Amino acid sequence: GSSPQVIPQVVAMPPVISAVPPVVSAAPPAETALQASGKSNGVPSASSAEDNLVEIVSPIVGTFYVRPSPTAEQFVEVGSQVDEETVVCIIEAMKVMNEIKSEIKGTIKKILVSDGQSLEYGQPMFLVEPG
Repeated sequence: GSSPQVIPQVVAMPPVISAVPPVVSAAPPAETALQASGKSNGVPSASSAEDNLVEIVSPIVGTFYVRPSPTAEQFVEVGSQVDEETVVCIIEAMKVMNEIKSEIKGTIKKILVSDGQSLEYGQPMFLVEPG
């Protein structure tokens, strides 16, 4: 009796593809220049009344919603008082609803995007007067 002969085989593994895309910063030149100069709240306003306003920007790419459901009240409106824990909107990303908090205490002075609008990372959504 002879025993079966074992022949080793080399099997190549398929390349690993990450499910998370690489982080790429695509800040417009104006924002890059402002960050370098030490100003952190976006593009300077043309009017002096808007100079002290702070932007709430989108932390993710997705779809902006002003209310939790089509029949519900808006999270905030112009003139609403907010604090660091106030939910100001929902951003839908990959079928997940993400509640976005103000992270600043103050008054909503302007809503810069419309309900159902697509957002980019870092896009301004609200202008808030700190206070």
